[in-house]
Amino acid sequence: MAVNVETLEKLERRITLTLPSAQISSEVESRLRKLSRTVKAAGFRPGKVPMSVVTQRYGYSVHYEVMNDHVGRAFSDATSEAKLRVAGAPRIEQKNDAHEGQIAFDATFEVYPEVQIGDLSSAEIDSVSAEVTEEAVDRTIEILRKQRRTFGQRPAGDGAQEGDRVTIDFEGKIDGESFAGGKADGFQFVIGEGQMLEQFDKAVRGMKVGESKTFALQFPDDYHGKDVAGKEADFRVTVTKVEAQKLPEVDEGFAETLGIAEASVQGLRDSVKSNLQREVRLRVLARNKAAAMEALLAKSTLDLPKALVSNEVERLLASAREDMKGRGIKDAEKVTLPQELFQAQAERRVRLGLVVAELVRVNNLQAKPDQLQAHIEEMSQSYEKPSEVVRWYLSDRNRMAEVEALVIEKNVTDFVLAQAKVTAKTLAFDELMNG
Repeated sequence: MAVNVETLEKLERRITLTLPSAQISSEVESRLRKLSRTVKAAGFRPGKVPMSVVTQRYGYSVHYEVMNDHVGRAFSDATSEAKLRVAGAPRIEQKNDAHEGQIAFDATFEVYPEVQIGDLSSAEIDSVSAEVTEEAVDRTIEILRKQRRTFGQRPAGDGAQEGDRVTIDFEGKIDGESFAGGKADGFQFVIGEGQMLEQFDKAVRGMKVGESKTFALQFPDDYHGKDVAGKEADFRVTVTKVEAQKLPEVDEGFAETLGIAEASVQGLRDSVKSNLQREVRLRVLARNKAAAMEALLAKSTLDLPKALVSNEVERLLASAREDMKGRGIKDAEKVTLPQELFQAQAERRVRLGLVVAELVRVNNLQAKPDQLQAHIEEMSQSYEKPSEVVRWYLSDRNRMAEVEALVIEKNVTDFVLAQAKVTAKTLAFDELMNG
């Protein structure tokens, strides 16, 4: 029988579902009889509970289950027959004007939109690239040295210098009054590494063990401590210890501590450069992907299903709460998070997802098995035992689904870049890494 589909708005549709009431009643009775064989009730042996008692206790829930099952099947059959792609869950409402012997429902729902992708050849995109310089390798090795540094007591009488670790007692006051977080004993920080405000850092430079100093400090207007932001405080600091840092020498022993296969200075540099090149490649891909996706969105038109946007908002809300819990925020699930905060992001995600899906479908950009294998093998190279990482991915469907999504994104990026007007742009290493 032909399904009558009523168009309400751009994507909203409504169909009427009709069910024979006798069929519903028959299945409810059948399920209750089956239930009566195992149900337990005080004063009755198992399987001997009267049907009147079973019906009284379980009739409503069984009737609800049967109705849900039948309505769900009827809705699926109707939308399938009408060749409709349903976006989100339908809203089901029972009608009061059904014919005798029937139960009728209105199912209101949204369908997936028609996605129109314009001429990508007119899109203008900057495609970036970057090289790993020897200077970048040197800086990375210095970072590795600092991660493994040690500190030793400075000779008596030496003042604190750049790179020294100082231990201090301090107390700050604003208008003569102490404030939260303004006092500490035995506090440690390394001079010149940005752990403290610049004024505080400079004030401690040159101080010796046992020396005290009072100085004024102006908190920035955007300081994270709202109670003191923009205010001036007077600090008194006493230095109790000054330790000079000692960095490990860049030699074979240092390379060995880092697990470098070829434990030599050159082996260390080669390994660092290889890792940096891998990181550069990932960041370049991310930048170019973002540019390609923006161009793709700009050339596409579609209506957004409200149901999909609402679902995405809920996912973003749940993710935000999980992030808050991970950061130790108490009662994160009770914190009020207005949905409006996530609306624009949700709309963009849904829009991009629909556009990408259409581009993949039309241009056959699905992930191929060899692409999946190559991507996994590339990711595994940054681990100590690549073969185990490969097996770890291949053994789990969810992990493979994540890999598949990444490969599809790359396929889409490559396709868009191949169609668009691309301007090659070389970025400095630091610009790429800090951008």
